[in-house]
Amino acid sequence: MKPSLCISFGHRRGSTLVLSLIFLAVFSSLAIAMATLSGVNVQVANNQRQGGRALASAHSGLEVLRYYLHDISLPGGAPTDRLENLFHTLEAEFADLQNIEISYQNGTITIPQVLLNAATDTAFTAALTYGSSADGTPNYDAIDITITGSGGRATKRVAVSYQFKEIGNPIFDYGIATRGPLTTQGNVDIETFNEKFWADIYIESLSNALALEMIGKSSIAGKVTIANGLAYIDIANSSSVYGASGAAAAQYITIGADACAFPVPNPQDFEGYIQTTFQPGDPTSNTTLTNIEIPADTNPQFTGNTTINGVVYIRQPNVVRFVGNATINGIIVAEGQLEAPSELNQLDFGGTVVSHDVSTLSADDFGSLTEETGTFIVAPGFSVSFGGNSSMINGVIAASGVQFYGNAGGTINGSIINYSDDRMELAGNTDLVFNRSGRDKIPAGFEPETTLEFTPDSYRECI
Repeated sequence: MKPSLCISFGHRRGSTLVLSLIFLAVFSSLAIAMATLSGVNVQVANNQRQGGRALASAHSGLEVLRYYLHDISLPGGAPTDRLENLFHTLEAEFADLQNIEISYQNGTITIPQVLLNAATDTAFTAALTYGSSADGTPNYDAIDITITGSGGRATKRVAVSYQFKEIGNPIFDYGIATRGPLTTQGNVDIETFNEKFWADIYIESLSNALALEMIGKSSIAGKVTIANGLAYIDIANSSSVYGASGAAAAQYITIGADACAFPVPNPQDFEGYIQTTFQPGDPTSNTTLTNIEIPADTNPQFTGNTTINGVVYIRQPNVVRFVGNATINGIIVAEGQLEAPSELNQLDFGGTVVSHDVSTLSADDFGSLTEETGTFIVAPGFSVSFGGNSSMINGVIAASGVQFYGNAGGTINGSIINYSDDRMELAGNTDLVFNRSGRDKIPAGFEPETTLEFTPDSYRECI
């Protein structure tokens, strides 16, 4: 009889359940791990998104500042005042903006949070400070700008640098620049020694619609620019501009051009050169004046063969007349008020004027004054008139009222600047020849303008 084979599985009862629980635990762990990993990835992606928005906000702030700092012009003065001057300029620029404020304290310009987008919670702040020299001291020729952008809870910071750069004033590019209108009457010729643009004329004339009136047979060798967009001109048929006569001259006259800022005169620059004081009773004929001050209310009249060496510094009020011939080896400075010119402040040259630049003086005798070149007269608040011939005037004539009459004229190595809103008159047989060759620096006695120049390679992202 064949024995039966009997196998029992009773001792393995429940193993399937155990295996199922093990697999369930493994898959649950994997699911939790994957969920956790997904959550981390979401958080990383969110952080990256906020970081990207923050960096974009910083870049937006940088572009805003670059826009407002482009072609900015600051008044001259001490380098230590540049940041404060920049603050006042930006304050005026931001005056009409509701979402940008600005403050200045302890050598730092601060722009608090500027909201860019409320939905994405993006904004930027900025701080402007002087740059730093190698030894850690402030570098007043540069500023560092730090912009912090925010996007949610993330922040990013970028920084750039700008350099302060002194520039010349475009007014010095004209032969004549006048705030008031201009009238030529008689045989007036405004000519050029070489380039035609040396005889260009700028007329602001914001308070007078008749900006240019040419009566008789007058000529202007250069072109004319008028700032008043509502201005009109009156040119006689026998008068010409840029070679075109009468009505045809209008093609060389621009009306409604951008206004130019006139340079700020600073006669106080020459105060330190005063050595003597003119006294009532001092000789006024066949006399030589050297680095002299003319006190207020003196009102001298020099009757003939007067020689000036160095600086003549005139206090206001004063009426100073040169009736006879005058040889001026230097600069005439009058300390008036540009904003409040007075009829009691006058300079009149009735005779022949011969002018030489201060650079022709002896450096041993006149020192640093010989470097104050490019200016003949700087007289804010004073009117200046010429009635005699001038073979050569070496430098800029700047005053609050300029008149040429009679047979006045000659070669002018510089520009004529009239700060007065009243009409500037050129009459008689006036013949002005402008020669601005070699005039590549700011004339003495004027505050230089300062602009900001972006340094592209200074861009950096800060940690």
